[in-house]
Amino acid sequence: MRIIYMGTPDFAVPSLEILLENGFEVVAVVTAPDKPAGRGLQLQSSPVKRCAEEHSIPVLQPEKLKHPDFLATLAGFQADLQVVVAFRMLPEVVWNMPRLGTINLHASLLPAYRGAAPIQWAIIDGAKVTGVTTFFLQHAIDTGNIILQQEVAISEDDDAGSLHDKLMHTGSQVVLKSVQMIAQGNIVTTPQEEGDYPRAPKIFREDCQINWEQPAGVVRNFIRGLSPYPGAYTDFAGKQLKVFRCIIEPATDEVPPGQMQTDYSSYIKYRATDGWVSVTDIQWHGKKRMETSTFLRGYRP
Repeated sequence: MRIIYMGTPDFAVPSLEILLENGFEVVAVVTAPDKPAGRGLQLQSSPVKRCAEEHSIPVLQPEKLKHPDFLATLAGFQADLQVVVAFRMLPEVVWNMPRLGTINLHASLLPAYRGAAPIQWAIIDGAKVTGVTTFFLQHAIDTGNIILQQEVAISEDDDAGSLHDKLMHTGSQVVLKSVQMIAQGNIVTTPQEEGDYPRAPKIFREDCQINWEQPAGVVRNFIRGLSPYPGAYTDFAGKQLKVFRCIIEPATDEVPPGQMQTDYSSYIKYRATDGWVSVTDIQWHGKKRMETSTFLRGYRP
């Protein structure tokens, strides 16, 4: 079975590696074009491209997925199946090309958390369980027939970064099982239910400001869900303060939400509606990420 693999970030690397380790023939990889990064703005390859090159797999990096040259090259590989993990939305002319179709790995238990940011929104919503889903692509995004699903628990200490890694490795196992089932011809899919399920829309910078007019537990979930990227933020001394970790402290005093307190030595805390949120891992405007106490030792009001 000839496979074309499509993906770009770190999240997509284990799924590619596990297919190769289990003897599947990946005839080409499609990934994002190289982008300038770092202080020197030198072109950098995606993690998936670097993995493909290590295994001497041809790499395609189209700017436009409907370009005739790309479509002709893609068709020339005569793939039986396409596997998509953390890639952009595909036009029908691409996902409908292989004879066995195109499968996708999504970082949620579909139909819950359809959209671009399922990991972040699951934590923001305070969910205790999420998971991964493989499904066949069709017209509407994240709506195709389900192949396999696997639950993953969300611990109280998880943030978007740690949950990302859990789902990345669980997802690779589910991708392997799905491809094995397709190769053996014994696959049975399940249509997705429609209903009032939570969504996972793309998160923009303006969505990341902390709203202190909420309970402390809700604020903590918001901070966890956006850590380490893109990062929740609030105001400190008139500048933006990113917050990556926090702890909740009870309150007996009557202080309005959003009020900030600090001893300029060891702590910075903000009042939520029902308690204090002490920010412990932060990044102030123009500075590196650090513990709050470390920041305050070098800060002068």
